[in-house]
Amino acid sequence: MNINKVDLNLLVYLDVLLREKNVTRAANQLNITQPAMSNGLKRLRDLLNDPILVRTSEGMVPTERAKELAPIVRGVLLTLEESLQPHKDFDPSQSSRVFRIMASDYAASTLIPALLKKMREQAPATTLDIMTPSDVTFHDVENGKVDMAINRFDQLPQSFHQKTVWRDSFACLVNRQNPVLKQFNLESYLKSRHIWVSKTGFGVGVGMDPKDIQKLGWVDEALAKLGKQRTISVFTRNYHVAMHLAVEMDLIATLPLRAARLYENDDSMAILDPPFAIPSIELKMIWSPLLHQDASHIWLRRLITETAEEINA
Repeated sequence: MNINKVDLNLLVYLDVLLREKNVTRAANQLNITQPAMSNGLKRLRDLLNDPILVRTSEGMVPTERAKELAPIVRGVLLTLEESLQPHKDFDPSQSSRVFRIMASDYAASTLIPALLKKMREQAPATTLDIMTPSDVTFHDVENGKVDMAINRFDQLPQSFHQKTVWRDSFACLVNRQNPVLKQFNLESYLKSRHIWVSKTGFGVGVGMDPKDIQKLGWVDEALAKLGKQRTISVFTRNYHVAMHLAVEMDLIATLPLRAARLYENDDSMAILDPPFAIPSIELKMIWSPLLHQDASHIWLRRLITETAEEINA
């Protein structure tokens, strides 16, 4: 294939088609007509001698050839866009920029208050827009619509930049009137009733099944390795809800230590080490290659890193 004869716009078409898996949505994304996108798909099929997308009962599905090309094409386009970004100096004291950060409520509770304090000192005219995981998709982060996503991630697209904010162990938050405190061990822990709380991923969540240990996360997987299972009375994706319920009721909230420490000055609450080993969690920040060289974004990343280091000290 002679690259000089290839319309490089087709790479943009291919990238969007493979992400949207729908001609109409891909056309809307590129702000072109559906016939124009259909024509682009036909040209791609002729160019690559491959169907690219095949209609099935589950909708349009990419071929194996298309799956191989997807990360390559995405990487090429992101590198090109990143290279063409104009370089601008950034003076935080004079900036009125809006920074959009997707943060889990765990990150929003433990990291963001200290970060906001630093931002107000160094960049008083900037604005922080805190978004929830359900507000954002990986696509939004990849396209730079969101400056940063701070959460715990099981899997990430290879194109993203990432940095560990910190690692955190687990603790049990318990009301001091809870009889479990008389003898807190694995046996009494298992006899108690519990609040399940975990990270939220991108997009709309689904309901939990108490029997589905594979999806319950770190605490229940650690118990499963011991051949044990706890009794869960409440499922929540919000740490503040979990902690409030632990305050108000005889329920145990097993959650990251930094979240539990938000109640360390509350005399009605006790913070205990779990009576079994739970692997630590890793909080990460991720961002798009499109923003990697942006001066204001570099400043934000440094500020988040400095804030996390001070909290960890």
